[in-house]
Amino acid sequence: MVYPKRVYFKDYIIFVDENVYDPAEDSFLLAKKMKVKEDDTVLDMGTGCGILAVLAAEKAKSVLAVDINPYAIECARRNAETNGVKDKIEFKCGNLFNPIDLNERFSLILFNSPYLPSELDEEKSWIEKAWAGGWNGRKIIDQFIMDSPHFLAAGGRINLVQSSLSDINRTIQMFNEFDLRAVVVAQAKVPFENIVLVEAKL
Repeated sequence: MVYPKRVYFKDYIIFVDENVYDPAEDSFLLAKKMKVKEDDTVLDMGTGCGILAVLAAEKAKSVLAVDINPYAIECARRNAETNGVKDKIEFKCGNLFNPIDLNERFSLILFNSPYLPSELDEEKSWIEKAWAGGWNGRKIIDQFIMDSPHFLAAGGRINLVQSSLSDINRTIQMFNEFDLRAVVVAQAKVPFENIVLVEAKL
């Protein structure tokens, strides 16, 4: 398959399919700030083109990349191969945690979530599904927060990217309700909003 776009980040070449979300400020904020250790088992939720999975695989013990978009899974697999880390990444297609074994646990969970407020007719294409978060931007975020603690290993942490338009305080409150300590660890200003990185720990 021929991919129409290429993105360069550090020494990595990332190919992007036309049906897959382009890495942007949100992807790069998480890419720059995530801290991966050699013994980490990483879940890259909503992997998209796989840029975060590829970066994590350079250090992590293993990475699982998940996306609801089958084009994204194929694109991420290509990028893992291109960047020499395909043996450390497993790929699964499905919605949020549905394709993951209930017994699996991860020391680091990454999620550049769909976080922008949207109308129902803005959630039809694969690209729209990557950013559309329902009327308040929280439809996917809330479900992720409710499910993620079950898959977090003892001492694990979650890195979640979202927008200031989708109620950051509510995110921190929800994590706290699941006994996770959550704080904003980084942010980037873009037109009309701030992109923030929330880290939650057990």
